[in-house]
Amino acid sequence: MSDFCTNSVSFVAKSFVWNRYNIYHLDMTTTLRLKIRDITPQFLKELEETAGAAAQVEIKVNSDVPGEGLFSEEQFWQLIDLFDWTQPKRDDIIRPAVTALAEMPVSAIYLFEDFLSEKLFSLDTKAHAEAYMHQQTDDYFSADDFLYVRCAVVAEGALYYKHIIANPSALSADKDFEHILSVAAEAYKQKTGRNFDYSPLYNYESKSNLEKWQ
Repeated sequence: MSDFCTNSVSFVAKSFVWNRYNIYHLDMTTTLRLKIRDITPQFLKELEETAGAAAQVEIKVNSDVPGEGLFSEEQFWQLIDLFDWTQPKRDDIIRPAVTALAEMPVSAIYLFEDFLSEKLFSLDTKAHAEAYMHQQTDDYFSADDFLYVRCAVVAEGALYYKHIIANPSALSADKDFEHILSVAAEAYKQKTGRNFDYSPLYNYESKSNLEKWQ
């Protein structure tokens, strides 16, 4: 995904036929394909009037530019590697990554959050949860604690993350790092002065990866 070149816009829950700024409501989800230059203020105004301001829009970009667009998985891990573990305060640990992300296009902030959600979702498995529970002193499963333990796995970087994905029993329940969840929001606030209101591609709350909990 990115902000440039040709894109395809999919409207979730409601759909519309677009014909040079004439938008007609349908009863099914559809896909609109148009050039970035055609997404004018008039188009957005009429779309909002028809769909409502709360309608969800998913933007996918088919780009002629080589590479992975504005933000790649490699860039995601490069930002994670900027965490300064010499700092005693967790806000200061993530600060270099927040600052670097805030210097990128806004779309990169959204994509960082999407990559993070995908990593956390992939760690949300029954096998990883069992490894977590084996290290607890009682039988109580804390969904929040398990999430923060998964956060710590991602915060350790790509190599450790891949190791834990392949070896769930190696998961350490002694480490947690909730602050990684604040990186995108803080970068967005720093860049735009506004609060970050975004639902990423994956639900990373514990027990959301239903297939892997069976």
